[in-house]
Amino acid sequence: MIETGNSELNTAVRNTWRKGLPETDPRFIEYFFRNIYKPEYGYADTEDGKAVAAVCRVPHVLMFNGRALKVSTLIGASQLPERRRENRIEKLMDTVLDACEHTELITLAPYSPDMEKYGFTPVFRKTEYVLTREDIKRITNFGCAYDPSPLDMLKVYASYIHRFNGFYAREGADFIQLKKKVAAKGGKVVAYYNAKNQIQGYATILLQGNEAAIDECVYLNSMALAKLCNAALQERITVRLRVSEAEDLSRLFPNAPVTTFPVMMARLNDSELFSRLLNARAADAEGAFALSEKPVNLNEEF
Repeated sequence: MIETGNSELNTAVRNTWRKGLPETDPRFIEYFFRNIYKPEYGYADTEDGKAVAAVCRVPHVLMFNGRALKVSTLIGASQLPERRRENRIEKLMDTVLDACEHTELITLAPYSPDMEKYGFTPVFRKTEYVLTREDIKRITNFGCAYDPSPLDMLKVYASYIHRFNGFYAREGADFIQLKKKVAAKGGKVVAYYNAKNQIQGYATILLQGNEAAIDECVYLNSMALAKLCNAALQERITVRLRVSEAEDLSRLFPNAPVTTFPVMMARLNDSELFSRLLNARAADAEGAFALSEKPVNLNEEF
């Protein structure tokens, strides 16, 4: 039996995610269910009142080709390990995707090869630069401050994101949640302010053993980028700087090892309706996102 909106299944959905996707950071799962999850987001295939398979569908607004589209992100698609042979997750996904097809043009999901069989294609990739002290000029941390205000973060994000397409519409409350998520993972948020005390960028820094990862980096100029990377190098001797594939930083970091990898996928639910509304044809989500002259920036996990 497939259920949604049942608050009595909250714990069961979380446990299915935890057991079915053991590689997921448990701190992130706890943050998600404490701060983001609502009963109506959860879909579960139940048996005797217990969840066998589950997936969360989180709605939000996507700025796409100059339009605000209501979309959702599917996250935590999982089933109990002992029930995998039954393919209960496939039955559940068919139900969830049917609901998506009736309510939205595009549905998103964090990258997973398993999602390709449901019609999802990669639409956003990141480039990772592995930095050491040799890659960053020795500059002071003057102007850097930890724990910037959500309002400051919103201001600089709004200036930065206008060069991109396919991004989540953010408000001040979203930056409060972003800071909570970073803190839940044991990370930090650092910002750089110029001589006029105007914010020029911020970075989320996650500490992973002997390395630091800058998972989101927003900057208005190369000085801000250098300052933020320098702040991360104060935390660890190696920094993994992750930016959108469109941001070519090879001139700034010519000797840094570079890799590119997919991060987000999307599914175009109705290509004909999409063509009528946007006056452009696309066979799949990858083609739809490629229509814009601006590059994609889909950094959010949900």
